[in-house]
Amino acid sequence: MWEVPLNKLFAASFLLSAGLISTSAIAQDIAEDAIRKATSGIDTQAIIDNAAETRNWLNYGLDYAETRHSKLKNITTENVGALGLAWHHGLKSRRGVEATPIVVDGVMYVTASWSIVHALDAVTGEELWVYDPEVPREFAFKGCCDVVNRGVALYEGKVFVGAYDGFLHAIDAATGKRLWKTDTIENREMSYTITGAPRVINGKVIIGNGGAEFGVRGYVSAYDAKTGDQAWRWYVVPGDPSKPFEDASMEAAAKTWDPAGEWWKAGGGGTIWDAMAYDPELNLLYVGTGNGSPWNRNLRSPAGGDNLYLASIVALDPETGEYQWHYQNTPGDSWDYTSTQHIILADLKIDGEDRKVLMQAPKNGFFYVIDRTDGSFISAEPFVKVTWATGYGEDGRPIEAEGARSTTEPWETVPSAYGAHNWHPMSFNPETGLVYIPAQGVPLVQTQDAAWELNKHKPGSVMSGLGWNLGYLFNTVAPEATPFGHLLAWDPVAQKEAWRAEYVSPWNGGTLTTAGNLVFQGTADGRFIAYNAKTGEVLWQTPVGSGVVAAPATWEHEGEQYITIAVGWGGVYGMLQRATERTGPGRVYTFKIGGTAEPPAYVEHDPKTLVAGLPYNPDDVGPGAALYVANCLFCHGVPGVNNGGNVPNLGYSQARTLADAEEIVLGGSLSGSGMPNFKDKLSEDDLEKVIAFIQGTADAVRPK
Repeated sequence: MWEVPLNKLFAASFLLSAGLISTSAIAQDIAEDAIRKATSGIDTQAIIDNAAETRNWLNYGLDYAETRHSKLKNITTENVGALGLAWHHGLKSRRGVEATPIVVDGVMYVTASWSIVHALDAVTGEELWVYDPEVPREFAFKGCCDVVNRGVALYEGKVFVGAYDGFLHAIDAATGKRLWKTDTIENREMSYTITGAPRVINGKVIIGNGGAEFGVRGYVSAYDAKTGDQAWRWYVVPGDPSKPFEDASMEAAAKTWDPAGEWWKAGGGGTIWDAMAYDPELNLLYVGTGNGSPWNRNLRSPAGGDNLYLASIVALDPETGEYQWHYQNTPGDSWDYTSTQHIILADLKIDGEDRKVLMQAPKNGFFYVIDRTDGSFISAEPFVKVTWATGYGEDGRPIEAEGARSTTEPWETVPSAYGAHNWHPMSFNPETGLVYIPAQGVPLVQTQDAAWELNKHKPGSVMSGLGWNLGYLFNTVAPEATPFGHLLAWDPVAQKEAWRAEYVSPWNGGTLTTAGNLVFQGTADGRFIAYNAKTGEVLWQTPVGSGVVAAPATWEHEGEQYITIAVGWGGVYGMLQRATERTGPGRVYTFKIGGTAEPPAYVEHDPKTLVAGLPYNPDDVGPGAALYVANCLFCHGVPGVNNGGNVPNLGYSQARTLADAEEIVLGGSLSGSGMPNFKDKLSEDDLEKVIAFIQGTADAVRPK
């Protein structure tokens, strides 16, 4: 497949016949030469130019507008039924795989869990190289939502990956060798992580971070692509008001926070952990910002206030990082309604006028159309059921429902903190005029945590033993809503649903749409499906051996169109729940018309029964429950109630495993898999109570 100069082939043939080099050395030399040729010319202009035909997939969202709409149409509604497997490649991963591959001239770059980068021959699936950023496994507990990574950026012969432990790596695209590494975390006493994909604009690598659940101050940074030197940094929320503000935007933001809450001690939050888009004509970078630290505004800003720039879309100058404007989706966010979800740029005719817009369907359940030139509000309508607000006024502010910020009563937030749409990318097809959204609902009831204190491990305070700072308790009463997931085709001009496809579970993968009038999506129950983009008719589907959370990509090589999806169940919901009896490991699948490759052997989930027979003191169940909530809940779920995703549900443990829990929990025997060591957090007596809760809950669930 490699395009190789004749003189290079002649020289290689001579050396081989003379016995001076091996065939493997020749293949590696040829591969490196071809990769270097393919990747060295990828820059800002190349990404812009590629949008005209989209032969390659050069940016996380395909183009800078992040449309995920391919203009390729060799695969259409007429022939998609003939799709077959071209190849598959194992990622040696049993945690979540969220990456969209980058593909250029037959070379593919895709990440697995733990931020490991795989370079593959995109036509055959052959491994070219693997780069492991060597994230310390004990770092796993510093993130909320699995040890995931959403992909790489490619620019001028370098591959850039933001590793889970907060380092940004530059890798030689041809060899997989590290060129530089820089630390993006300004305060390593706090639990910052990186899970998002970098973007590169005019020689600057742009990356944000995660960690607002724990208590950090969010920011986005740009680094010189050649050297790794920091070019600029913009903070999302103001710091300590007794100290000078970094810029005018921080001074303005501070007026929207109540200093009585001393938010800066918890960082304030607002992490920029996913969404970015870029308009080359306006020269504006758009970023989506996250939730507050703690989540509960009553605790971080008691007198109220909008708490800028949480839960907002912010426009920055990509050269300097200077603030230009913002639109806040959820003023004074108190529900983890991040605006870090996918941002798409488009030109739409609205009320007879051509408008340059950006579109977003964030966690809070409203679909937004915003003028991307100045941030002015155009429209917002609910795309799922919403209970926290009744709508939006002409001023672009939500009309909040009474009781949504209760400090005393439980409140069933719909959507919940899992979001009506989470990070899973949506796509926009300008030919159908529709946006394709992985919509969902996961029920939760929130109650203010009266015992919460910053950075204090308190039994009953959710995940406080691992440093979470939420300020809420969950499901103190049973939710009334039921979980759901569906693919939603949404008309952004009419602001209404066009069609939907129902699924058996929330947490389905991102979407891709093409000029062949197709929409592709993977599902939580382990299928990869093609739909008619106009009607929603299912045209083709295939099993892929595990639940899918990532979004697919499509690309062309030598006139043939391919579809690729990275598979590996995980993420914050996928750690707790699953919708298929098949499980990993992570794998990349590539399809083409007439593909005849054999699928891999699928791995069945190990059938388990509820743990039984461990002796325990019934008086320990209640105290054990409080300790479990503070240390185990959001990874292992409720014993025997959740069914276990890519992290085991402890209600289905073997009795001997729980009997030996001291070695695991206090001895750190599974730290290499990401299991925290609790020796400084829990005593042997505490652990005995936790096990009593697990066994007692299993006994209570068993008859039901």
